[in-house]
Amino acid sequence: MSNILSAIDIDKIADLLLDFAPKLLTAILIMLGFWLLFRISRRALRSILGRSGMEQALIIMLVDHIYRFALMTFGIVMAADQVGINVGAALAGIGVIGLALGFAAQDSLSNTIAGFMIFWDKPFAVGDWISVSDHYGRVADITLRTTRIRTLDNAYIVIPNKNIIDNILTNHSKEGDLRVVVPLSIAYKEDIDRAREVLLQAVEGLEQILPEPAPSVVVGKLDDSGVNLNLRFWVADAAVECPMMDRTREIAKLALDAAAIQIPFPHMQIMVDDEQKRILAGVDN
Repeated sequence: MSNILSAIDIDKIADLLLDFAPKLLTAILIMLGFWLLFRISRRALRSILGRSGMEQALIIMLVDHIYRFALMTFGIVMAADQVGINVGAALAGIGVIGLALGFAAQDSLSNTIAGFMIFWDKPFAVGDWISVSDHYGRVADITLRTTRIRTLDNAYIVIPNKNIIDNILTNHSKEGDLRVVVPLSIAYKEDIDRAREVLLQAVEGLEQILPEPAPSVVVGKLDDSGVNLNLRFWVADAAVECPMMDRTREIAKLALDAAAIQIPFPHMQIMVDDEQKRILAGVDN
């Protein structure tokens, strides 16, 4: 034991500690300064971003996560430099690790970037009814990586944000009042004006249909088997769009049946002229 103590140069260790202590104290003060800077600036940044109309979820992500991480990382680098750590080599190592992680998580990074674009552009908000990627439903939640919607069947669908950005999206709630179009069809022999009158009387006074603009019936297409009509009306809430389509379709069918207006079905008519009859007759002989 005495040999070990004699081998230790107490004075040299004391000199090293005295030389290292100011550097360590400086590093601690630097870290404390960056932490105080974050605490002081966080509220101001939140307020500035909030006044710009940015979503609260994105503000929290930017300020409490990304801004704090960047600020504290810079503080750690400066503090490490004070105590003699080779910051350049450390940053190079971190860069290599970050590059490897980036290649391994390309889809996650793409979805995160798409999430930022959704928060920035605001094509929809929580509570809106949207159609995207063959899915229709009410937006339940928006995160940086995914958008979650609840369908009319009460199914919970999680859609990667990259799919939201890369596909055509329809927001049924964005502009308030929404026009609903219900396609119907009548036979060619039926009177269009009479069919229009019957349909408008059938939907008149329905609670969810707005009186203005008034419902209308227009010819959509002259199809092979009949005349396609579009029953059009407006609703105030996108949530009733699909239920009202189902309800008015049934009401319209019953009203047309009651008025003896024929609804066509696909059929084919074959015409045989006299020449074909003679040929067929010669074949029979």
